[in-house]
Amino acid sequence: MNRKGMVYLVGAGPGDAELLTLRGAALLRQADVVIHDALVNPELLRLAPAQAEIIGRTADRPFSQAELNALLQARAAAGKCVVRLKGGDPFVFGRGGEEVEALAAAHIPFEVVPGVSAVTAVPLAAGIPLTHRTLASTLTVVTGHEDPAKPNQGVDWALLARTPGTKVILMGVERLASIAQTLIGHGQAPDTPVAVTQWGTTGRQRTVEGPLSDIARRVADAGLGRRR
Repeated sequence: MNRKGMVYLVGAGPGDAELLTLRGAALLRQADVVIHDALVNPELLRLAPAQAEIIGRTADRPFSQAELNALLQARAAAGKCVVRLKGGDPFVFGRGGEEVEALAAAHIPFEVVPGVSAVTAVPLAAGIPLTHRTLASTLTVVTGHEDPAKPNQGVDWALLARTPGTKVILMGVERLASIAQTLIGHGQAPDTPVAVTQWGTTGRQRTVEGPLSDIARRVADAGLGRRR
């Protein structure tokens, strides 16, 4: 009789391998199967046992969410210890909620292990305090890349433009020009300072700064967003 399988959704952090939690490292060392996202630092995979099955979600192997859910269920049903290694934190724009819903519906036991989120780690690595007692007492986090199949978009850009404090927009570089124009159109000051960071917390980190009205051009000129 097979032993009962288990799925661990582990936050891998924003890029720097040393930002993985101790709990995440311990689970990787005992994994039978590791299913990881494309942006996960490959150094973390060395923690897994040599005999572990490593399955990567990459541009060349773009599993759909339904395929990933089925894969998690199948490996766990076979009695495997499965580590689902996700960038950042599993529940911060990582679709971890969808995966645990599927596991719960299939009666597969799981545990979610928090990870260091890019929301806080990347601005810190770029030297940008998200809050400051005299400058910013609020913090708003939104996605710049919503599911296009959704009937209604979840980000209220008009409200965001009126909201004081620091704004963190994740995965927004492809729509940066449109986002900037939308915010300005809803009243955000064109000279609002903006910083855009790519590959945050890694040795490839780059940051471009500029006013909201010109940030898209500066980012394009610097080549941020290009995969290399």
